[in-house]
Amino acid sequence: MPKEYFNKLQALLNIEREADLQSYLKITENTSAADRRNLGLTWYPIAIRNNEIGRGDYLTVELERTTHQDFSHQFRFGSAVVLFSNHDPKVDKLEGTITHQTGSKMKISFRVDELPDWTKDGKLGVDLLFDNNSYDEMQNALKQAINIGENKENRLVKILTTGAKPSFQNEEKFIISDQLNESQQLAVNKIITADHLAIVHGPPGTGKTTTLVQAIKSLIKHNNQKILVVAPSNTAVDLLTEKLAHEGLNVIRVGNPARVSERLLASTLDHKMADHPDMKTIKSLKKQANEYKNMAHKYKRSFGKAERDQRKALFDEAHKIGREVEKNEQYIIDNLFSKAQIITATLVGANHYTVRNLKYNTVVIDEAGQALEPACWIPILKAQKVILAGDHFQLSPTIKSNEAGNSGLSKTLLEKLVGIHPEAVVLLNEQYRMHQHIMNYSSKVFYNNQLKAHRVVANHLLFTNDKPLTFIDTAGCSFDEKLDGTSTTNPDEAAFLVTHLTALVKEIESKNIINFPSIAIISPYKQQVQFLKILVEENETLITHQDKIAVNTIDSFQGQERDIVYISLTRSNAQNSIGFLSDTRRMNVAMTRARKKLVIIGDSATLSKSKFYADFIEYAEKLNAYHSAWEFMNG
Repeated sequence: MPKEYFNKLQALLNIEREADLQSYLKITENTSAADRRNLGLTWYPIAIRNNEIGRGDYLTVELERTTHQDFSHQFRFGSAVVLFSNHDPKVDKLEGTITHQTGSKMKISFRVDELPDWTKDGKLGVDLLFDNNSYDEMQNALKQAINIGENKENRLVKILTTGAKPSFQNEEKFIISDQLNESQQLAVNKIITADHLAIVHGPPGTGKTTTLVQAIKSLIKHNNQKILVVAPSNTAVDLLTEKLAHEGLNVIRVGNPARVSERLLASTLDHKMADHPDMKTIKSLKKQANEYKNMAHKYKRSFGKAERDQRKALFDEAHKIGREVEKNEQYIIDNLFSKAQIITATLVGANHYTVRNLKYNTVVIDEAGQALEPACWIPILKAQKVILAGDHFQLSPTIKSNEAGNSGLSKTLLEKLVGIHPEAVVLLNEQYRMHQHIMNYSSKVFYNNQLKAHRVVANHLLFTNDKPLTFIDTAGCSFDEKLDGTSTTNPDEAAFLVTHLTALVKEIESKNIINFPSIAIISPYKQQVQFLKILVEENETLITHQDKIAVNTIDSFQGQERDIVYISLTRSNAQNSIGFLSDTRRMNVAMTRARKKLVIIGDSATLSKSKFYADFIEYAEKLNAYHSAWEFMNG
């Protein structure tokens, strides 16, 4: 029954929240601002650039980090943060919420009339707080789902939780874009005819985004629907927003985008509000409120009762105007959303105050294979029909608690429903990225040999007679792994990889290929990635092509592709221990990023105890793609 189903999810989510909180405290307690900055949890030092009246009683402050601007960080729209002074960080602090973040600037909304005096003394920074808001939103959605699930009328919750069968309209032939291949057209047809549920299973390179965009266009054309499009990451939301706007649809992106492009910015709520004719009124009201506040600020330090009353009266007046601003802004927001065909947001962003009470005909959840199930219920409860798109054989959601993960939290709604409702699933089976030799192993292991390479890519190579796939075996070379902190490195394997890549780059240079190919160097281990980055930066041949070479972990390449991909498997030990190389979904992502050439380097003696790697080595041998590292070392 739905009630037990959601109670279990709530219990698992509580375990996960606790584990997440403990790991956050462990990282942040008793660490310096500089250490937290390295972890991406702090901006320090920062300068306040501006402040203005925000919504209602809020003060919005714009600030900028003045150094370390190239450091990656975890600050996002909607994050809870605390402004602090490093003079006395335990006492001098003020909590707020990020309302905008781009580059090295962010805007934070604080529930105060004015900033405290300590903010004028320099040494300011911003810390990311633990993300209670996302957990609260997920728990509230699960509570709500219990009530809705008890309602006999609600078919959608029953289909998603109890195995009740989904229904489909008659196979009426809709006009579907002929730019789509056969499986993509089937998927669009399934989406249009579904009453409650349709699932698009999109393996790497099969055009899942293109299919979704065409399906959304069709839904709007045939049924004039209002659609909510969500995904777990800002990057996926941005990509869909851009493509939908490109099709001329009226899209509003809730929250601010991670990427910056003209089309994306034009789709944001802020941008659309700025263009609204009623904004003039709001601007003059804000100006008036600021003037009252400025007058109030003049009554500082020692003053008597009359001054205090006067100051309070001015602040009260500013607040009154603030509430008027909020009312007018809400009117504009409602007006814009009533005209919009599509709202796009992250899963949690679907409950942002601007759209909290909106209802939709259909919700589309992209990258559903990476979405925590409780987060999916936030948007699902706002619609009559749900479309899930993703691939449960690629990266799964990040889970901090092994207990919660093993008890079921790591299994996504997509994965559950593919098993329960095969009649709702369409597999996209034609891929447009990889040479067939790169694709076939993944197709065999994960997709029952159902993938086929489109003729344009099936045999494409870097240059004539090149080999699309190479496995280089380091067994017997004494390339031993080392433990570096909590991560594994293999310096000899890294050096070998860079030497091999350098030879390939020189060969490409000698061919005078017009567009130099893009290259990814991938390892599952963070420290190995750091090591490889240093070697690439020190290499004279490679550094001349540094704009074409990216070195990173597997997770950061999800959804991306490169002409050439090198993978350093790193593990090499007498115990044949492969650690999280045994996460074969992660390896599926790594192996399917390559378009024309995939080179995997690893130690067969360590790897071949795992069936996945033993079978891959055998697959490489059949294609004459297997080489011992010794072949390259005697030259």
